[in-house]
Amino acid sequence: MSDTSLPKPRSEMGETMHHLLRDPLGLVGLVIVTLIVGSALLAPWIAPYDPIAMNIPDRLQGPSAAHLLGTDQIGRDTFSRVIWGGRVALQVALPTIGGAVAIGLILGMAAGYGPKWLDTLIVLFFDTLRSFPTVMFALAVVALVGPSLNTVILVIMATSIPTYGRVVRTLTQSLKEAEFITAERALGASTLRIMGVHLLPNVLGPLAVLAAMDIPTVVGLEAGLSFLGMGVRPPTPSWGSLLNDGYSLIRNTPWLIIAGGIPLILTTIGFTFLGEALRDVVDPKLRGKGGK
Repeated sequence: MSDTSLPKPRSEMGETMHHLLRDPLGLVGLVIVTLIVGSALLAPWIAPYDPIAMNIPDRLQGPSAAHLLGTDQIGRDTFSRVIWGGRVALQVALPTIGGAVAIGLILGMAAGYGPKWLDTLIVLFFDTLRSFPTVMFALAVVALVGPSLNTVILVIMATSIPTYGRVVRTLTQSLKEAEFITAERALGASTLRIMGVHLLPNVLGPLAVLAAMDIPTVVGLEAGLSFLGMGVRPPTPSWGSLLNDGYSLIRNTPWLIIAGGIPLILTTIGFTFLGEALRDVVDPKLRGKGGK
């Protein structure tokens, strides 16, 4: 007689969610990230005003029932600009991280598993990209081609590739001499099969954790460039442009700089907590220390 009282094993996604819900910091991070992403995706429906619509008579108002975070120097609703600014932040962060992870994954696996000469060339490429300070490189490129959302994405993506590539290269080098890889080679498995079926699943977990924890960095870089006037072009709402307006008008109203700063702080806290919790799931040693 079969024992139907045994619990069904959870899927990998179910196990991850179970861990996040049991981890207080992971749960806080998940809630914050969900709110940020959800508000950005639903910005056209939840923002009470047009973020670029001017209303001069209502300029520099404080928080009220009509304007939850007040208004800026030309009467635009600050709360609506914060919501739409999150949409801009994600439009920069997700393609940037996604592109850097994809390219870094391909190059890192090629360097770690390929011949020595290929490894040397790819590492030299990584070192060349990393030799430029990110902010200075971004400012130089933006100054040459002009500020735009696509320019910010391409610059940050290019400078992020070596980070992911080096991590993947190190993981690949540590795995390629493992017994199960040696056994696959002995059975005649092709290089593409070994890399795609056996190596790839083992490097995706740590890479996902690193990507989650890098999103606040990318958002902060975009905000910094927009603060300096080298990011997205006005009147597109951005958390960095809110900080710039708040800095210029700090003697008139503190609400603009508060409204621009709080989302950046929450983004950093949310993705960092979520990344730490995911790291505990991915790392078998840390996962083994957790409670049953």
